[in-house]
This record gives sequence, structure tokens and C-alpha cells, in this order.
Amino acid sequence: MVLVVSACTPAGQGTRDGHQTPASVNTRLGVEYMREGMYKPAMESLKKAVKQDSSYQPAHSALAVLYERLGEDKLAEKHYRKAYALDPKDSLTLNNYGQYLCHNGRYKEADRMFNTALKDPLYRRPETTLTNAGMCAARQSKQDKAAEYFRKALKMNPKYEPALREMARISFARKNWLAVRAYLQRLEEVGTLTPEFLWYGIQAEQALGDVDAQSSYALLLRNRYPDSREAGLLIEWERKQSGR
Repeated sequence: MVLVVSACTPAGQGTRDGHQTPASVNTRLGVEYMREGMYKPAMESLKKAVKQDSSYQPAHSALAVLYERLGEDKLAEKHYRKAYALDPKDSLTLNNYGQYLCHNGRYKEADRMFNTALKDPLYRRPETTLTNAGMCAARQSKQDKAAEYFRKALKMNPKYEPALREMARISFARKNWLAVRAYLQRLEEVGTLTPEFLWYGIQAEQALGDVDAQSSYALLLRNRYPDSREAGLLIEWERKQSGR
């Protein structure tokens, strides 16, 4: 799932007499450290922000994300709860808290958080929350519901890679080979196919009878990822195809 962190200061928060407060400055700094993977200084900055202003919602929201990344679930929930209590309509918090709840098997609560976030007409990342909601549905083996969320995400942003990947996986599981082909082509437009999706392409094109496309995917898999699990599967598959 996709966690979202923002260093932006919501309107009316984190300013005093037209200037940034110490809590907002340290929150922004902590978020930037987190984005760089520098978790120790991120923690120091965010803890300082909370100490400077315990009612500053963005600091609690960012600290919750950091604790979740570090596997500290109890502390993550503590700060998600605080951030949610301070601003129950903040879409970034709702998205991340929903992701956390889903990860912990609290699916109904998670879905409520995701859908509350999506009600915000000014939310800039609806495709992220829709994709997270879809992944949560998929964890519950609700593939139709998951696909509905992913399609909505792609309607918002046709090039959103996480949703394209998930639709390729669902299409492959359903053996909808034409859909697999279409989603892989769209994925190639926004990034490099991983071994998983090259392997999907090989099987889809074999089923569709396109030998050239099948060979092209196989060549890419062998050349780019010779040590991958999928390259091993390809070798075994080709042996069976040749009868050896």
C-alpha cells in the first residue's frame, strides 16, 4: 500500500503572526528527513515538533507514518488516533490511517477511512486512496470490489502505476489475456516491467497465439533478470514445451 507524507501546512495551522511556528518548521524538516530515509533525525525533529505544540495535527500524522515504517504499531496507532481526533477530515491522515487499519485486519474501519478521504473534493491524491482501498479489498479476497476501486483510480489518473500493476495481477488471475496484454502495454509506457510482469506477458501472449510478442517478453526476462525466480520458471517452462 501507499503511504503519503506531506510537509505542507494546512490553512490556519502552523503559523503565528504570519510566520511559521517552531512545530511546523520541525514537522517539515522531519518529513524531508523521512523522505530521504533518514529515520533517526526524522524522529528527533517530529518528536520535537510534538513537544513544541501537542495540538499540531501534521506532526502527529507524520510521526504516525514514521512509527509505522519502523514497525512500531502501537505508537503508530497512538499518533494516528491523535491526528484523527485533531482533524477528522484530513485526507492524508485518513488515507494513511486506513492503510494502517487494513494492515492490521481492521477492514471495515479501514474502508470507512478511505471513503471519508475520498469525499474531500480538494484532495489531490484520490488515485492513491482508491488504490489502497482496492488493495485492502484484495486482501479480503474481494476481487470484484478491488477491481472497481482500481478502475476508479485509473479513471482519475490513467498512468497511475500501482493501480495498473494491480489490474494486471487481477486480469492474470482471471486468465483475461487481452486485459493482461492491455495493462502490460500501459505499464510499459510509465516504467520498466519487473520479472513478475514479463512472466505474465509471456503466458498471456502464448495463450493469445502471438509468438513474436511472447519471444520479446522472454528475451527481456532472460537479458534483464537472468537470476530471477521468473527466469528460472521460464527455463523450466521452455523445457516442458520442447518435451525435454
